[in-house]
Amino acid sequence: MTLTQVQAFYYAATLGSFTAAADYMGMTQPTVSELVRKIETSYGLPLFVRGGRRLVLTTAGRTLLPWAKRLLDGALVAQNALTSLLTGRGGTVSFGILRNAGYYGLSGLAAVFCEAHPNVHLRLVGQNSFEVADAVRDGELEAGLLCLPVPSEGLEITPLMRQEIVWASSKPERCAQPMRVEDIPDEPLILYDAHHGWHDPSRRQLAQQAQMHGITLEPIIEIETVGAAVDLVAHGLGDTILPKAVAMDKDFPPTVHTTSFADPIYDTFALVTRKDWELSPMASYIADLAVSMLLSTATPEDVDLTKTERRD
Repeated sequence: MTLTQVQAFYYAATLGSFTAAADYMGMTQPTVSELVRKIETSYGLPLFVRGGRRLVLTTAGRTLLPWAKRLLDGALVAQNALTSLLTGRGGTVSFGILRNAGYYGLSGLAAVFCEAHPNVHLRLVGQNSFEVADAVRDGELEAGLLCLPVPSEGLEITPLMRQEIVWASSKPERCAQPMRVEDIPDEPLILYDAHHGWHDPSRRQLAQQAQMHGITLEPIIEIETVGAAVDLVAHGLGDTILPKAVAMDKDFPPTVHTTSFADPIYDTFALVTRKDWELSPMASYIADLAVSMLLSTATPEDVDLTKTERRD
């Protein structure tokens, strides 16, 4: 049973004739009659008593009528929702955001978007990069910002910016020179993003370097947020890795010292969308807005990858 068949039945039933339904739908009378007949043939049930001046519903027709109305009402609501989203008059946009968005100039993203499009509902979902990638791939999010590497199957990935990951310790001697991976085990290790563990992109890079030196890194404390990790380091409970943006924050503890890695490690930020998928206008707007806000925080030491490379 197609939507057009249901429309033909509903308008014939409510307007009283195939001719009236045909005029309303912009079709010929035989076309409307045939559409209704296809429903009757499919189920072996007549929907109208034919022959009178006005169509009369059978028991099957009376049973179908309220469900036909619900289906057409639903189709109209869906059409209006998409039209509203297309024009910025309504709808909902879902976008994946970096979990530490506040460190990358994105704390005002929602305010700027809502000022421009006050009638559009906005879902900003802060997740780990793997979760953002999966949610975009599954259609749960229209697009998102994340850190590479992530599995790229089914995704369009646009690298945006590369920023250094630094070592952090409460002991200044641990940061007097670039940190060598082989020296990491000399002090307790604290790592954030406990839920995803070594699947986290930043952690994976650290683990790869350690493996190349024959070292297994075992954190003494795993915690969920980078802010909590910084607090533990400030209390002298161990050392950690940090995005450089966190170390540059005005509220970063003065008792925590930082240094680069001897073999540098970087967070590579990217915009991710579904492969061969066109974003809605509102999703495209917030994606462009998020990218511009992120790139505006880049320092001379950061690398703007939009000017140097692309990767699918």
